[in-house]
Amino acid sequence: MAIQPLTVRDEYITYIRLERNYSSHTVSEYTTDIDAFLSFLAVEGITDLNDVTYTEARLYVTSLYDSGLARTTISRKISSVRSLFKFASSRYGVTDNAFKSLHHPKKQERLPAFFYEDEMEQLFKACEGTDNKSLRDYAILEMLYATGIRVSELISIELEDIDNHLGIVLVMGKGKKERYIPFGSFAEEALGTYTEISRPKLMKQKKHDKLFVNLRGDPLTDRGVRHILSSMMERASLHSKIYPHMIRHSFATHLLSNGADMRTVQELLGHSRLSSTQVYTHITKEHLRDTYMNTHPRA
Repeated sequence: MAIQPLTVRDEYITYIRLERNYSSHTVSEYTTDIDAFLSFLAVEGITDLNDVTYTEARLYVTSLYDSGLARTTISRKISSVRSLFKFASSRYGVTDNAFKSLHHPKKQERLPAFFYEDEMEQLFKACEGTDNKSLRDYAILEMLYATGIRVSELISIELEDIDNHLGIVLVMGKGKKERYIPFGSFAEEALGTYTEISRPKLMKQKKHDKLFVNLRGDPLTDRGVRHILSSMMERASLHSKIYPHMIRHSFATHLLSNGADMRTVQELLGHSRLSSTQVYTHITKEHLRDTYMNTHPRA
């Protein structure tokens, strides 16, 4: 028995609207997606849902790509048609293998945003100063960039976690995993100045061992660090939006760009999987290509 696409379409839209109680917006999206697919079938001369095979399904998805639609839109349209066939399978026994076998297009991975080295220099210059707040902010930026630690790890550091003699800091990462991270002379100097001069004055009468404190002497919060970094961006006249992880991304990108091996960067970042670190290689490759295209005479 031939299964008319329009008949199934009308029954399915009624089903999701009345029985599944989908929102009007969702019903509208399903209707649009299914109607587009049925138009494709009409062009292909297919009048029976039983005649739709994997070949037609692939052809339809190819046409979606050719029309320049975003991957997320294509993925949604596949889901809509797949749902239609699932409904037709349960009600009319139509085989739904055609779209069941189709994989959703992979989501495009957004490369982590980072600062170039000269932009980092602008940030450091923006928070230079001799007042207590500037000394603290400078130490925060040095620590984030020198170690690549997360903000949650930064605000949990206590005084005893810093070993200035060895130049390392003990941090508590995700899953309560501890790791030691080295830091250089710039961070060491900034931390020394902050802990000896600025922190005691900011602490006032407060008593706790957290390394970084706010202007009232209380332990610094995640929100506080975000506010500090945003203020730095304004003073540095950098126009991109900052978020704390950008410093971490910059740390990893600059290490890899300057020859650090992947395993070392993985350990420093506290990644449990190497694949989490490998994303930064894409950034360095993009940067290499851009540099080449902008500088080579025959690029």
